[in-house]
Amino acid sequence: MVDYHASNNQSAGGVQTYMEQENDWDRDLLLDPAWEKQQRKTFTAWCNSHLRKAGTQIENIEEDFRDGLKLMLLLEVISGERLPKPERGKMRVHKINNVNKALDFIASKGVKLVSIGAEEIVDGNAKMTLGMIWTIILRFAIQDISVEETSAKEGLLLWCQRKTAPYKNVNVQNFHISWKDGLAFNALIHRHRPDLIDYDSLRKDDPVTNLNNAFEVAEKHLDIPKMLDAEDIVGTLRPDEKAIMTYVSCFYHAFSGAQKAETAANRICKVLAVNQENEQMMEDYEKLASDLLEWIRRTIPWLENRTQEKTVKDLQAKQEDFRDYRTVHKPPKVQEKCQLEISFNTLQTKLRLSNRPAFMPSEGRMVSDINTAWHTLEGAEKGYEEWILSEIRRLERLEHLAEKFHQKAAIHESWTDGKEAMLTQKDYETSTLSEVKALLRKHEAFESDLAAHQDRVEQIAAIAQELNELDYYDAASVNTRCQKICEQWDILGSLTHSRKESLERTEKQLESIDELYLEYAKRAAPFNNWMEGAMEDLQDMFIVHNIEEIQGLISAHEQFKSTLPEANKEREAIQAIQAEVQRIAQSNGIKLSGANPYTTITPQSIDSKWEKAMAMVPQRDTALQDELNKQNSNDTLRATFAAQANSVGAYIQAKMEEIGRISIEMNGTLEDQLTNLKDYQKTIMSYMPEINKLEGHHQHIQEALIFDNQYTSYTMEHLRVGWEQLLTTIARTINEVENQILTRDAKGISQEQLFEYRASFNHFDKKRSGQMVSDDFRALLISTGNSLGDGEFNRIMGIVDPNGSGFVTFQAFIDFMSRETTDTDTADQVIASFKILAGDKNFITADELRRELPPDQAEYCIARMAPYAGPDGVPGALDYMSFSTALYGESDL
Repeated sequence: MVDYHASNNQSAGGVQTYMEQENDWDRDLLLDPAWEKQQRKTFTAWCNSHLRKAGTQIENIEEDFRDGLKLMLLLEVISGERLPKPERGKMRVHKINNVNKALDFIASKGVKLVSIGAEEIVDGNAKMTLGMIWTIILRFAIQDISVEETSAKEGLLLWCQRKTAPYKNVNVQNFHISWKDGLAFNALIHRHRPDLIDYDSLRKDDPVTNLNNAFEVAEKHLDIPKMLDAEDIVGTLRPDEKAIMTYVSCFYHAFSGAQKAETAANRICKVLAVNQENEQMMEDYEKLASDLLEWIRRTIPWLENRTQEKTVKDLQAKQEDFRDYRTVHKPPKVQEKCQLEISFNTLQTKLRLSNRPAFMPSEGRMVSDINTAWHTLEGAEKGYEEWILSEIRRLERLEHLAEKFHQKAAIHESWTDGKEAMLTQKDYETSTLSEVKALLRKHEAFESDLAAHQDRVEQIAAIAQELNELDYYDAASVNTRCQKICEQWDILGSLTHSRKESLERTEKQLESIDELYLEYAKRAAPFNNWMEGAMEDLQDMFIVHNIEEIQGLISAHEQFKSTLPEANKEREAIQAIQAEVQRIAQSNGIKLSGANPYTTITPQSIDSKWEKAMAMVPQRDTALQDELNKQNSNDTLRATFAAQANSVGAYIQAKMEEIGRISIEMNGTLEDQLTNLKDYQKTIMSYMPEINKLEGHHQHIQEALIFDNQYTSYTMEHLRVGWEQLLTTIARTINEVENQILTRDAKGISQEQLFEYRASFNHFDKKRSGQMVSDDFRALLISTGNSLGDGEFNRIMGIVDPNGSGFVTFQAFIDFMSRETTDTDTADQVIASFKILAGDKNFITADELRRELPPDQAEYCIARMAPYAGPDGVPGALDYMSFSTALYGESDL
């Protein structure tokens, strides 16, 4: 058999790399009975082929390794190393320690054990035991196989493909289907030992014969134990890959000696191929380096060209060429340079690994030479880019300054258009003083505007100067336009000064008359406003709601009349000012150009408004007195309504409190309580005439449009609601007693129980409102002996407060207590009753219903029962189960 000792010398890194690739085998596939059978047979035979060297073997793979002794012996045989001394005890801990020693040894060989523990092996877990043996086979029988730079499974598969390639009907692509017809096994043997196999006599359609032939020859002549039965492979749709790999690896190791010559030939071919590849890489490097250096040599002069352009557009064309260089021409060269360095480094690495001397490129084509040239290129590129940007900024600055000059010049010229004509006109010679003052203020505003434009003129001159300094190509036209602007600016300054002197002189001549006009306007305007306000107040419509408001209006009107003499004196003083203006104008021969420039109020309009205001005063006196008489009448109506409302409100409040007390105390039997409540209801209804009387008073209040009443806090709406609430409360209380009687009679609750329920409810109804909040209700339930969790309490609240109002009434409490303490029909009981009528069937017919039930109830059921949909139904069958659950509002059973 094969000696695997040499495999232990491989590095842990190599082991780990391959084992990580193989550790993803699907352990769940072991549950497939056919595959598990193949693995048991193959792995047992493989283990025994090594254990027999130590004079022992196994019969049951998951049982015989449980104590760890034969497992440690197997590892010693296949590794040639000594493991720690095993423990000979029979206890479980001794077995686990032995298995752990074996697993630690496997892990020390760089094998990562996934989900395999000592406890599973000791417990005889077939899945884990087979997985562990497969891991051992991978590490010590398959992992060290190497064929043309492939190893382990891939190397073994390549070896099989190479050895069986010349044989017809053999196409090894995997370790399962490709071996099913047995030809691949026979081909491997024939390739190395043609004397043992008559391959041409084999037929592809007879796989059992082919497999048995290969297995028997291998066992007899190659010392490879029979690990599988032909029937196991042929009878499986897809043979187990691990079993086939284990079997094939034995063939590989058996024939490994015959591969030495082939390996030597392969080594020579490999060396020659490496040498040829290296030479080709050297030639490629030299050519690529020469081409790249030539491109750099041609590109640098173009990047160092600094010929200046006159316009931004021309320079932008250069910039676009540079962008093309950056985005189109340079990137491939960057890639070539990178590829050149990669090729050089790869070549040097290959030469070093194959013990060849390092590659020395021809003079001037070293990587360092290329890097130097490239660095020079990038320096020129950076300088060219900076120069382009600098030139663009310079030309953009010139164009910007020129555009800015013409823009500011155009704005200035537009502003000065018509200014000379304005400054030379004589409009002030025929103006009034106010017009002259307005012209003077307008002129002052113009002077401010002129001063503000001084900065623009200076900016225009400064820009023109800078354009001249930068040698702008159109400097001549700029200078001409700038000179024209400056000369016009001097003229405007002179004209502005002359016009200001003329306006100031005219102003003084008209000031004396204007002062009188101004005094008139200052006094006429507020007096006119006062008269207009007085007339508005005298005509103002007023709406009052009580005597106090109308008395306040009368008082204000009397105060207004007391100010009239002083107002008349002010009117006469204003008229005197206008008379003085006329006197001065006549005595000095002044021709007044028109009305007072400061106001449109004339003496005539003042006198006219004064006369109208004086006529409105007695009219206002009459209107206020009429309203005072009306409010006195309304106050009498308020007092009458208030007296009746206060009486009715007190009655309703008292009766509401009395009903609340009666509903809580409830003395006597329920029938006595019901009789007393109905008598009490009649007493309350006898008070209805007082309510009607109050409605009559309220109608008079509404007809008089009275909206407030200081004599009472009650409103008719409030009292109506109170009266309706009183009637509703007594009716509800009567209804509750009637319901309690119904509940008592229906549920068999005694009078004492009802009294006990009422006493408990009243005790916890802290607000005496006839209903309690959920916390008080929980306390009430606990006091009755109920042990409540949150879930149970929420269930009960869903029964007593189905609308989620947060309150529980006494009637709801009684219904709940009667439901909890008495026996009631359920949906299940009704279903059971229907089943009896149906003769124990899952459905019932209309005839059966009519036979067993009264006619009206039978027709009721027939009209509401759905057709029966079960497989055992008959025509006309009805579903009594869903009907029964619907009666109780439950879901279908």
